[in-house]
Amino acid sequence: MPSLRASAPDSALRITVLAGALALLLTSSAHGQQHPLGEWEQLARDVFEELVEINTSHSVGGTLQASEAMAARFLAAGFAAEDVVVTEVAPGEGNVVARLRGSGSARGPILLLAHIDVVEADPADWTLPPFEFIEQDGNFYGRGVADDKDEAAIYVANLIRMKAEGFTPDRDIIVALTADEEGGAHNGVVWLLENRRELVQADYVLNEGGGGTLKDGRHISNNVQASEKKYLNFQVQATNPGGHSSVPRPDNAIYELSKALLGVGAYHHPVMLNEVTTAYFTRTADIVGGEMGAMMRRVVANPRDEQAVAFVATDPAYNSRMRTSCVATLLDGGHAPNALPQRATANVNCRILPDEDPTVVLQRLRAAVGDAEVAVEMQGQATESPPSPLTPEVLGPIERITNEMWPGVPVIPTMSTGATDGLYFRNAGIPVYGVSGLFYENPNSHGMNENIPVKSFYEGQEFLYRLVKALSGPEIS
Repeated sequence: MPSLRASAPDSALRITVLAGALALLLTSSAHGQQHPLGEWEQLARDVFEELVEINTSHSVGGTLQASEAMAARFLAAGFAAEDVVVTEVAPGEGNVVARLRGSGSARGPILLLAHIDVVEADPADWTLPPFEFIEQDGNFYGRGVADDKDEAAIYVANLIRMKAEGFTPDRDIIVALTADEEGGAHNGVVWLLENRRELVQADYVLNEGGGGTLKDGRHISNNVQASEKKYLNFQVQATNPGGHSSVPRPDNAIYELSKALLGVGAYHHPVMLNEVTTAYFTRTADIVGGEMGAMMRRVVANPRDEQAVAFVATDPAYNSRMRTSCVATLLDGGHAPNALPQRATANVNCRILPDEDPTVVLQRLRAAVGDAEVAVEMQGQATESPPSPLTPEVLGPIERITNEMWPGVPVIPTMSTGATDGLYFRNAGIPVYGVSGLFYENPNSHGMNENIPVKSFYEGQEFLYRLVKALSGPEIS
């Protein structure tokens, strides 16, 4: 009868295998993963790493290099050359647009948009190198991991996956990775709309600006950005004949400007809700509950309810979603330490509700200043950004897939208090929805040691894979 005891070599092999499996398990646990990466997760991680390690901050450039690197991946995956287009918008600055061809049905394309430029990152300000892709303590670290190279990497990996799986959508699926969303003179979306609109013409766009909320590791809500505020600066300026500082005058440009700014700071623009913010406060009230939830419901029922508005406004984020907000951000005054100031100027930055007229905001600011001798003027024009309609075609699949992946987690339409490249598409008549399925608690976008949870990245990849397939035709096995 054969012995049941393993031989010495077999035992050694078995111990080695078990040790390797244990090491893999411990590594996965440390990184927040519950299993070894699958083929498409590994691809997304590889793309993510490549993008983060190309420095695309404005002082360096690099978006052309990143665009060419992603184009090479699409071409290697079998995309036709005519369906992968790199556009150089300025020296060193570029976009890449890739298209997965659909079956030719009557429906127009959907566009998956992500910018690949990042804000500056001084290595001296970080405890980790900003342009190295680091996985540590269950997080990915590096400049751009939260804004917006996570979504860029997911879009690239998912489109390549769909191509490999033989998925034929009933509409074209376009991925556009673009330059200079964070600032600079060569915004990639503006360039595409003005010069190669046929590359990005779509029925609607999926973009950043939404995403999920985590609290103490729990999934709280999956937010869909369907609206965003308009950005506009105003100049507030006091002038004076000036003179020698040894002979002060009763009027003084710096003092007059200071009084004017106190008026601006004390002024509250009226509460105005639209379809998106009404849905936001209605659904958020159910989540936060308690007195805040009750007050939110009162604001929805009556935006002129001063008591409810004042209570909700104690939270700066809620306050900014209810109304236009303006704040002084820059000061400049005087011309010499021993002279009376002849001029004092402040910049007041306003985030204006999407359906509000900037000239009305100008009139309110002048009234808040309360001094006809202090000039208040608009600096340029606000770019329009009309809210995108909350259509069942888009929201229905988002809600269904959210419930499949995170049962009971609500989908909340939201208005961004900041701005994204979505405003250019909205202004061009193309609806935009900020949605990702990427749940963050503290991603620290633009900050030191920018990071996102590893687990959230792969969840977002799966969510967007399911969502894009749901929006572009029946799945195939």
